[in-house]
Parts: sequence; structure tokens; C-alpha cells
Amino acid sequence: MSGYVSRYAPRPGTIEPLGEHGRTVSAAATEAVSIELRRIEQSFGQNRVLRGIDLDVPAGQFLAIVGKSGCGKSTLLRLLVGLDRPTSGSLRFADRSGDTVEANARTVFQEPRLLPWARVVDNVVVGLGQDVDENTARVKALMALDDVQLSDKADQWPARLSGGQRQRVALARALVSRPGLLVFDEPLGALDALTRITMQQLVSRVWRELGFTAVLVTHDVSEAVHLADRVIVLDGGKVALDLAIPAHHPRQHGDPDLAVFERRLLDAILGGNCCELTVGPITSIGS
Repeated sequence: MSGYVSRYAPRPGTIEPLGEHGRTVSAAATEAVSIELRRIEQSFGQNRVLRGIDLDVPAGQFLAIVGKSGCGKSTLLRLLVGLDRPTSGSLRFADRSGDTVEANARTVFQEPRLLPWARVVDNVVVGLGQDVDENTARVKALMALDDVQLSDKADQWPARLSGGQRQRVALARALVSRPGLLVFDEPLGALDALTRITMQQLVSRVWRELGFTAVLVTHDVSEAVHLADRVIVLDGGKVALDLAIPAHHPRQHGDPDLAVFERRLLDAILGGNCCELTVGPITSIGS
């Protein structure tokens, strides 16, 4: 999917280089893009959903977006992947030298959305579009399946896979074109707890190896903290908190240092000292 710049008429202004993430990546690394949003407004009729969003995301950063239902998370996500255009404001993508580029954005959804009549490898090929010859497409699809440790299932039917395996195929389909921006829209919400942790570890590894810019929307604060370099809280269409997570990757569940960030985020979302008033940890927000 093309970035916002390529789909709509250019808007005034330019983008400045947003810096390096500083992470070592593999030779198969993607062309990560930086994101610049300026005074983004989005309204639907009289409903003002986004209110003056200003945000800079450096190339290769992993950003998570959390907040209560209706805060504008999904609306912002749709703008990033070019499904909608803002009512006002500007959105730009840039390469590492600061030049405005198309984002080559892909999305991983909560549901795998696989074609049941196509084998696993052919589902991944779908992510390449129609301009790649059959042999090249299969080679690239097998490489993407190897990225998600599922190359041995290439000729299986989707119905024979577990829920976690189907979601890994969906991730491979998004990765096969080596996107500069990968957007995760609650991709692990339907998985059981243990599979979800395994998938979090997989997403973290693939991001570290390939170096794409990642944006995750989730209701799970623990997931956001374990995956992201940075978490923003949206409230009423505005950025209520912009929190850096400086811990090294990969991260471990149960790390008490990460729990501090989870509490800060929950306080920002739910208000007050919510974690002190409940028995046991709260890590997710109702959808």
C-alpha cells in the first residue's frame, strides 16, 4: 500500500530528517521511513476525533498507541496507511536522508484474513501484488515464511494451521514486500495468553532483524511496553502522554522495571492511582 504522499495531492511544507534508530539489522533490512504529523485534525460530521496531533517517529522506531475505546487510535492508524486523509494538517514520510518518500506501508490485522483456497506460500505471495514473476514471488514468499519460522508449512492449507500459525502467515504476507512501515492493528488480541507471548517475541525479533518502522495499536499496556521503544496515550483525540521505554530488547515478561512503565501508562489512561486500588495487575483496557 502506498504512503499518504503518493495517494493525495502534496501539501505545503517539507519534512526534516528524523534521525537513526541506532539498531543493527540484517542484510535483508527494509527501507524504514520516518513519520511526521503536524496539526492533524480528523472530523466526521460534528464529531472531532483527532485534535491537533503533532508527532515525529524516527525511522526504525517501534511506536505503540494505547488509550480507551473511541480515543482516536484506529482513526490515526487509517491515516498512516493511507486509507483516509486528514480533515486538516500534514502527514509526511521520509527516508533516512530526509527526502520525502512513499511509505510502502503494510498492516497486520487482528484476524489473519487468509485465503482458504490458497496454500500458505500463495497467501504470502498475495502481499507482493501482481508485478512479480511466479518464481521470484515464491522465493520471496519462502524467505518471508522463514522470517516467521514457518517455512515448513509453505504447502499447507490455512485450515490445517493453529491460530498462532495463521497469524504468523499474515505477518509473513505483510513482510514479503519489505515494507518501510508496518502497522499492527490489535494483531494478537484473539490469541490465547501463551501464544500471544510467543507472537510478541516473534514480532520483536523480526522488527530488530529487518529494521522497519513499526506502529502498534493495542489495548494491552503490557504488550505495548514489551514491544515498543515509545508509547503514546491518546485521550480525547490528543496525545495525553508520550513515554519512552528505554529498556533493551529483547524484553522479558515479569521484569519489575517494565512494570513501572505499565503503571504510568495505566494511570494516564484510567486516571489516578488505579493500580493501587485493585487486586492483581491490570494490563489491558476494555475494548
